[in-house]
Amino acid sequence: MFFRNFANSTPTAILWHMAEQLNSMAPVVSANENKLVDRPFRVKLRGSVLALVRLPNRRSVRAAFHQLSTSGGIIHLEKPLDEKLEVELIFHLRESTIRSKAQMLFPMWATQGWMQPFRFVELSDASRETLDTNLKSFLGEAATGTAAGA
Repeated sequence: MFFRNFANSTPTAILWHMAEQLNSMAPVVSANENKLVDRPFRVKLRGSVLALVRLPNRRSVRAAFHQLSTSGGIIHLEKPLDEKLEVELIFHLRESTIRSKAQMLFPMWATQGWMQPFRFVELSDASRETLDTNLKSFLGEAATGTAAGA
């Protein structure tokens, strides 16, 4: 599998690479209008939602979502996948099943496996709306739980 070897790199080089990836998901200027388009909100799921990652060779890998938004997210994997690999993600949120193609981004080592960001490449409008609604319900539950615990 391809991943960058940072063994001889400085911490600055590593942070620079991570910043480049974050900037690729930053707000963009719309081509039709000269105003910023906000990036979608993200929900921290911390492994509470599982996913099946179907590889191009039709094999499957299990993963858990660390963060999720309507544009992509971060999954926790036992072993990293190749950067720029296109996979199919299948997961359940509430009563909905979402199935979409995603492109894997550069993986990061975590204490128990790998955190690997991804971006959706073919998320249908219907799936995007379903995902948006379900993610907002997670936020609502988190806010209610915080208020109840205070």
